[in-house]
Amino acid sequence: MFYVPGIIEKKKRGLKLSKDEIQFIIEGYVSGDIPDYQVSALLMAVYFKGMNEEETTNLTMAMAYSGEVVDLSFIEGIKVDKHSTGGIADTTTLVLLPLASSVGVKVAKMSGRGLGHTGGTIDKLESISGFRCELDGEAFINAANTIGAAITGQSENLVPADKMLYALRDVTATVDSMPLIASSIMSKKIAGGADKIILDVKFGSGAFMKTYEDALHLGRLMVKIGELAGRQTVAYITDMDQPLGLAVGNAIEVIEAAETLNGRGHEDLLSLCLEFGSEMMSLAGVESDKLKAIKILKRSIEEGKALDKFKEIIANQGGNSKVLEDYSILPKAKHELEVKATKDCYVKRIDAIRLGLAAMKIGAGRQKKDDVIDPAVGVWIYKKVGEKVMNGEPFAKILANNATKLGWAANEAKGAFEFSNEMVKKRKVIWAKITKDEVCEF
Repeated sequence: MFYVPGIIEKKKRGLKLSKDEIQFIIEGYVSGDIPDYQVSALLMAVYFKGMNEEETTNLTMAMAYSGEVVDLSFIEGIKVDKHSTGGIADTTTLVLLPLASSVGVKVAKMSGRGLGHTGGTIDKLESISGFRCELDGEAFINAANTIGAAITGQSENLVPADKMLYALRDVTATVDSMPLIASSIMSKKIAGGADKIILDVKFGSGAFMKTYEDALHLGRLMVKIGELAGRQTVAYITDMDQPLGLAVGNAIEVIEAAETLNGRGHEDLLSLCLEFGSEMMSLAGVESDKLKAIKILKRSIEEGKALDKFKEIIANQGGNSKVLEDYSILPKAKHELEVKATKDCYVKRIDAIRLGLAAMKIGAGRQKKDDVIDPAVGVWIYKKVGEKVMNGEPFAKILANNATKLGWAANEAKGAFEFSNEMVKKRKVIWAKITKDEVCEF
């Protein structure tokens, strides 16, 4: 039998915890045998003394198996999952799910709801009338096997240790600990049952990781954990110093996904989806040559196959697939207000988090877990860094159902944009790719 104060003391002195000690702590905390105050002390010791890769992997696995673990073995083929550390206008999953599926990759994805500036993928899909985001195991597996794609909300019983530890980290100032961040993310991915994992680690003003160096560190650590856990893992370091796409909201992100699958999306969002799609094709054994894979993905968009797959996914899960052709069917805000330039200029910088928080405060996201999201509201961005704006031309549009908040949100959007009289270089989207063997910078 282990002694909890002894384990805390051991980590306080910077010593390595054994697999059994970590398992004892996680099991005891989830069962209620170990109280918050002792786990809080251990979290603070980990915050200051850290954990090595082996310890972090053992913590990840103990958390992953603290509750329900999804069995995807009944789904034919190699299952590849993609996870983003979160950002503004990150519509990637809504584009990537049907795009990858349309070229033969089996996609069985569990996604969460959002807490912050906008909803999660599940919240966005729920803006489609009738769409069922809660599939039972049989329906989930059947959809993946028959049409090649399924998406469902995360079970409440998935990784209970992570929910408990995160709540404790939030009130003990230990959220920004690299081993605790990595184990939180990877425990959910491993419990989700995917064979192979792609991680989108974002950095910048609109991301949890603020610097490239921190994102690189986290990416390397998560790839190492994935490999030690027996899951081939690839991480990308991507830009979130400005919004990725053009839509910050829920229903409008469905519109942006449809536009992208129609070949009319912004180049930043499209380029990221093509990169991830080609990587998924490689990991799933569909096409190992990246250039060929990208050509196949582009052809799927050009021929309408990717959009048709999105319609099929929506219809299969009870939704009205006509929303992808007639956007008026989606929830629509009562009030709109465009924000216009007062001179000819170039976009120099966009404060992503300021835009995201503005969207959240008009109802596009949740400040508290039990807040109700308004699917109709949000912010459209018309221009990104390096793009020219003419005098009187709109560079953003606010969609709101509360007239009082409309002007406030417009001022926030105006304040989030910084302009220059001189030409500005566009920001690159992908900065690096990490595998178990190397880091390849773009």
